[in-house]
Amino acid sequence: MSRSARLLDLLQALRRRRHPVRGQALAEELAVSLRTLYRDIATLQAQGAAIEGEAGIGYVLRPGFTLPPLMFGEEEVEALVLGARWVMEQGDPALRRGAEDSLAKIGAVLPPAMRDRLEQNGLLIGPTLAAPASPGLPLIRQAIREETILAIAYRDGAGQETRRRLWPFALGFFERVRVLLAWCELRQDLRSFRIDRIASLEATGQRYPRRRAALLREWKAREGIAADRN
Repeated sequence: MSRSARLLDLLQALRRRRHPVRGQALAEELAVSLRTLYRDIATLQAQGAAIEGEAGIGYVLRPGFTLPPLMFGEEEVEALVLGARWVMEQGDPALRRGAEDSLAKIGAVLPPAMRDRLEQNGLLIGPTLAAPASPGLPLIRQAIREETILAIAYRDGAGQETRRRLWPFALGFFERVRVLLAWCELRQDLRSFRIDRIASLEATGQRYPRRRAALLREWKAREGIAADRN
């Protein structure tokens, strides 16, 4: 592996973590010696990378640092294309446009040879069963981003309708259905709601009192899902 590729891998390893990681763990992940790791970190710091920490304590890449332009490997390009094509097949119109625009922006800054691989990628998404139309998805996604309360009318499997105020924190995309995860004020608990059973939807603009990340962690703990690696 070239030194430039190794430095990029180190930056990517730091980007995947939100909390300091010890040098030994990074060295093992990147298959380099601890001495080489320290030298690479010093090189990146000298080039302007916002890496904070020190030997024996741990290192973290300060939020907001931007990597130099887009040097993707073969698998990374294929992963981006495959994911974007799935969104273009399964997402709502706004997400589809976002996926198309993202690929166009990435292609515009890639070297010519890599751009050809992006445009001529042979990984395809097969025919899928479309989920029911959900015109409220952009509003739901905005409420999740802004951590604001949604007021909905919801019909259960028997058709009984209830009015609810929700603290939305995640949206699950399955092949046949979309599922909203939220804290329900009516039930005073975490609940899941099928989007196709939401009869009406209103954005209140009111911030809910907990952080979205904390609600998601609580849901993952309840479901036995491993937490994201820090």
